[in-house]
Amino acid sequence: MSAAAVPPAVRSSQLGWGPAVIGVGVLVATVILGLLVGAAGMGVRPVVLALFDVLPFVEVQHGLSAVEQSVLFEIRFPRVVLGGLVGAVLALAGAAYQGVFRNPLADPFLLGVAAGSGLGATIALASTGNSGLLAPFAFIGGLAAVGATYVLGRSVGGRTATSLILAGVAVAAFATAIQTYLLQRNVENLREVYSWLLGRLTTVGWGEVVQLLPYALVSGLVLVGSRRLLDVLSVGDEEAASLGVNVNRVRWTVVVAATLATAAAVSVSGLIGFVGIIVPHTVRILFGWSYRLIVPLSVLFGAAFLMLADIAARTLVTPAELPIGVVTAFFGAPFFVVVLRTVGRAP
Repeated sequence: MSAAAVPPAVRSSQLGWGPAVIGVGVLVATVILGLLVGAAGMGVRPVVLALFDVLPFVEVQHGLSAVEQSVLFEIRFPRVVLGGLVGAVLALAGAAYQGVFRNPLADPFLLGVAAGSGLGATIALASTGNSGLLAPFAFIGGLAAVGATYVLGRSVGGRTATSLILAGVAVAAFATAIQTYLLQRNVENLREVYSWLLGRLTTVGWGEVVQLLPYALVSGLVLVGSRRLLDVLSVGDEEAASLGVNVNRVRWTVVVAATLATAAAVSVSGLIGFVGIIVPHTVRILFGWSYRLIVPLSVLFGAAFLMLADIAARTLVTPAELPIGVVTAFFGAPFFVVVLRTVGRAP
């Protein structure tokens, strides 16, 4: 979408702290709901008191048994936190991609991260059969795919956004073709690979959270710190350059940070689509086009959205569990059509 089709991002919001308060309130309510939902029924009051009880210098009687505490803090809480981190990262990366490419249809998988991570996961299972290597291989595969996109884009079209997007399409198609070939040669791993590809947040303990947290923090600080520059980029590369912005440096800083965070999220959760489109565009509709609001609010609402999607995945077909990627696609596909129609009607 051209710069003329984007409403002035530099338009500042007059809502003050209101959106942040709303976002924090939604996030807190979703966390509590996520901790309450499960086969082992626990009341709101005992769960809230148990959360306060783990704080330093705080001791309260919550009434939960040892087994219930174990379920709460070793199964439910890590899963809720992991869902929040993955959702925040994907929504933040989506907002960043939409800013640097000036297109509300851009998402975190635009440059081939998803295809590369899927190929990496498939290689890990096909060559070793060790699911413990799935996350590192997926992470490396995602970064390698984006690196290939960069090299290809530079070789055929310079540094323009269009050349990068087209290169990403080519790299994704190539990685998907290799993945399909490997799956056909290793049909015994099909079930586990497809389980990962459809997205999952199954976790026991805090290992996945610890694995993702450093990437989420570092990339999040870079992207949130770049939100004002994204507002400047929204007026166009030439105009931004005339204002003293090094467009290529800003674009690559944002792309690298968003890609690193996305690859880390995908490596622990599989491919969960549409979060990076649904959340930033919803924030844009509700609170305005300024990335000074879109970027930080995408973190809050992205975390809440994926936690809600995980609650739906756990409860819709009890006692079985839906892949969370199926839930996000169920809501995301119609939403994508709405966004597409909105963009098509833009002046």
